[in-house]
Amino acid sequence: MNLAQNYALTYNPIDLVENIFSARSFEFERRNTNEVAVEVQGKWNNMLLFFAWEENMRCLHLSCLMDIKSTIEDRSKIFERLALVNEELWVGHFSYWAEQNMPVFKHSVILNDGEDVFAMQISQIIDIAIKECERMYPIFNVVLTKGMEPKQALYPMMMETIGQA
Repeated sequence: MNLAQNYALTYNPIDLVENIFSARSFEFERRNTNEVAVEVQGKWNNMLLFFAWEENMRCLHLSCLMDIKSTIEDRSKIFERLALVNEELWVGHFSYWAEQNMPVFKHSVILNDGEDVFAMQISQIIDIAIKECERMYPIFNVVLTKGMEPKQALYPMMMETIGQA
């Protein structure tokens, strides 16, 4: 076995995720060797970030759960909202966790480079997930709790603000 193979067998990016959140002074819970969860205070509400490492695929998965409980019965509005929002994303996608009745941002990345590159990639993914959840929170909130039509809820997001208030 060469050094690269040995490194691949012992390396776990969940350790890097812990280091990133420690540096940001966030509390996290290491659920097992390949999973960690952290609660992040967002602009609108708390978000739960969950990371899982699949060693055989060398894939790190991130889920960012937005704490918005749906009160509407018509799930077609939820899925229409997901389709419209996902058209606006370059990285990751939004899904709906039916068991918890909440929207969730998901992204996975294959990690094949050196550890220093991993840290930068993981940090970027965390920032993107939080940014996208905060950007989409008001839209999901009015659709899931008020029953607003998905296209109507998306309209303010498409307007560009100029200047400052």
